Amino acid sequence: MSSRKLSCCSSLALTTMILLSCHCIALEAKLQVGFYRNSCRAAELVVKDEVRKAFYRDRGVAAGIVRVHFHDCFVRGCDGSVLIDSTPANKAEKDSPANNPSLRGFEVIDNAKARLESICKGVVSCADILAFAARDSVEITGGLGYDVPAGRRDGRISLASEVLNNLPTPFNNVNQLTTLFCNKGFTQKEMVILSGAHTIGRSHCASFSNRLYNFNKTTGQDPSLDPLYAAKLKQQCPQGSKDPNLVVQMDPATPAIFDVAYYTDVLANRGLFTSDQTLLTDPSTAKQVSQNARTPFRWKTKFAAAMVKMGKIGVLTGNAGEIRANCRVVNR
Repeated sequence: MSSRKLSCCSSLALTTMILLSCHCIALEAKLQVGFYRNSCRAAELVVKDEVRKAFYRDRGVAAGIVRVHFHDCFVRGCDGSVLIDSTPANKAEKDSPANNPSLRGFEVIDNAKARLESICKGVVSCADILAFAARDSVEITGGLGYDVPAGRRDGRISLASEVLNNLPTPFNNVNQLTTLFCNKGFTQKEMVILSGAHTIGRSHCASFSNRLYNFNKTTGQDPSLDPLYAAKLKQQCPQGSKDPNLVVQMDPATPAIFDVAYYTDVLANRGLFTSDQTLLTDPSTAKQVSQNARTPFRWKTKFAAAMVKMGKIGVLTGNAGEIRANCRVVNR
């Protein structure tokens, strides 16, 4: 294992076998802040305006956009492939069970793209629009704004079959999460920092109902779940319900505010997912949860840095890929 991989994984409280299988990826990319300064000066302003208009119509859309960006970057890199629609011949990423019906915010990217095509035809990539929109979504909900290095180009391949093996699930334990994030180039601390994005947004009942009704062979309800919180969740998600419209806010108190309530909830055994509450099962991640809960500005600063880093995963630059005219369809 190289010294770079060791530095990425050295803080992990995992078995030797897991450490040896953790391949951390260098995140080098030819991106630059102000990439469109000369070619399309209004690019970032247009995206910010579309995010603002959408947010005032539906405050939950900001969380949706952040999640779309995350799901894009973790599958094939930040190439906008999650935005591509399925065709009769190909089931695209957005129609994987991990993304459909839960991903939302695509129309915001579409609207920004349409406006930019009218003033800077063929210049601004869908992948960059998504990266800008995620930043603006963090900022409009109360997080810190940050400079987004741009220059991404759009991919032409989107396969639903590639999604599940690359994204964390609500059912992952701390070792699985640590390994998955490490494989994308992130430290365990950065994994805990990015998990804080669950301070905004919502979830369908199917992502956590196993913790309420059929946790294991001997226990119906997850014993690590606060009983009062569990009772409330059962009211919102009745056993056996298959209503696709039933959703629960991941942070009930401040669902559209980018704050450290996620960490205080986890500390109080009110993490919604197994993948949230599992952060208390490891001494290292439990310490990080506690630290983040106590230092909101520090966490926001680190979150912004982690988002910039995430936005560099597997990007296409230069002559690679294309600039899609329509974010939902590859160019002919």
